[in-house]
Amino acid sequence: MTIHDRARAAWAEIPVPAIAEASQPARRVFVRDLLLDALIGVYAGEDDKPQKILINLDLWVAETPGAPPRSYGEVVCYDNLVQRTKALLAEGHVGLVETLAEKLAGLCLSDPRVLRARVRVEKPDAIAEAAGVGVEIERRRG
Repeated sequence: MTIHDRARAAWAEIPVPAIAEASQPARRVFVRDLLLDALIGVYAGEDDKPQKILINLDLWVAETPGAPPRSYGEVVCYDNLVQRTKALLAEGHVGLVETLAEKLAGLCLSDPRVLRARVRVEKPDAIAEAAGVGVEIERRRG
């Protein structure tokens, strides 16, 4: 079993609350196990040597009552989330995974349709004996 298989198995065991309250319908948009290179870390050498990071984004998105979405403009686009995540990482070094998670949550919540965002940032190679280490946060609108 690879490190990524173990990470996926661990992620699958985390309980996920209901997607939405009955009074406010929502859909869940997600990006799972996005593996990217990033300049991240506070230790010597981490500011100029890219490391692998694993990102998971879970967004609870308000639905418009009535018919399901029929056009691209009516949905929160996961490809757009990935591209914006890559652009954020291209801005340069980030010291802490916690800082990156907060920036990603802000990026997600910048779309007014997003009610809640859960962001997980892992460094899969940081500790040899662990499948990954990192942080998970959840932020809500308002």
